[in-house]
Amino acid sequence: MARAAAQKAAQKAAKIPNAPQASKEDLLRFYREMVLIRRFEERAGQLYGMGLIGGFCHLYIGQEAVAVGVQESVRQGHDKIITGYRDHGHMLCAGMDPKEVMAELTGRIGGSSKGKGGSMHMFDTATGFYGGHGIVGAQVALGTGLAFAGHYRGDDSVAFIYFGDGAANQGQVYESFNMAQLWKLPAIYIIENNQYAMGTSIERSSSTTELSERGSSFGIPGEQVDGMDVLAVRDAVARAVKRAREGGGPFILEMKTYRYRGHSMSDPAKYRAKEEVDEVKQTRDPIDHVKALLAEAKATEDEIKAIDAEVKAIVAEAVQFAQESPEPDPSELYTDVYVEA
Repeated sequence: MARAAAQKAAQKAAKIPNAPQASKEDLLRFYREMVLIRRFEERAGQLYGMGLIGGFCHLYIGQEAVAVGVQESVRQGHDKIITGYRDHGHMLCAGMDPKEVMAELTGRIGGSSKGKGGSMHMFDTATGFYGGHGIVGAQVALGTGLAFAGHYRGDDSVAFIYFGDGAANQGQVYESFNMAQLWKLPAIYIIENNQYAMGTSIERSSSTTELSERGSSFGIPGEQVDGMDVLAVRDAVARAVKRAREGGGPFILEMKTYRYRGHSMSDPAKYRAKEEVDEVKQTRDPIDHVKALLAEAKATEDEIKAIDAEVKAIVAEAVQFAQESPEPDPSELYTDVYVEA
């Protein structure tokens, strides 16, 4: 039974044939960014267990290749990024300071939202990151609005709109698809299909499981991508973005990925076998995949260790900052309510 479940998981996250290329320098950068996300999330999980992070906390462990690969096509500060509540990895990829992200998780004034947003509600317009949203699927309509704003202004910007396989069944998603295609908006809809949404397998919750085809009734093309392969993600996104900037309209990218942890820190994930998770970790881990490519590119062990040490120091500094930064003054309850004219 467990073996069958493990085989099924491997098939779910099966690698889509491709032969993308990257330089050793690019691979080292991808490795650094993905390891930073994973080590950051591991420490966030520890802080949550210690009671230093309150509320909900959704970790991105296992899905790192998606955000890192997508970011290669983002013009930082010009394009717009928006996602749901599993958002820490996207923030780090967008260029937000790890110290500010960790401090926001602990509810401190040094956080990106002054400690008032927490895990699910961080924003940083300087990097083009527009959240961080706690309502399932709500970011899709908002992101479509960001795409409309860029189209209206004619500024050549693209909106990168992330959502999951669970949100893919929400009604506002299809209203957004209709408007995006009607007005040929520069919107890239990135479905991070991690197979289980909040805790129900996609086979049990969706009548159609080919999520890249969800825009077909509106005339929106889509593509299924191996979301565990950062190079496959990079190349697929680059094609979709080129099309969007040339006026081709919206595109759907279904990233076949897998989360290693529960839906949130409070989820024991008993709806899947341990053997299933282990199978994906052993055969499909996105960081191990990049390490294998680095070995082929003749990267040295010293180069890998240097990145590991650098990331460890960055995360340790972020944790220290998050613990030492003071809590916001009660008067902060009345700030940032309205946008100043």
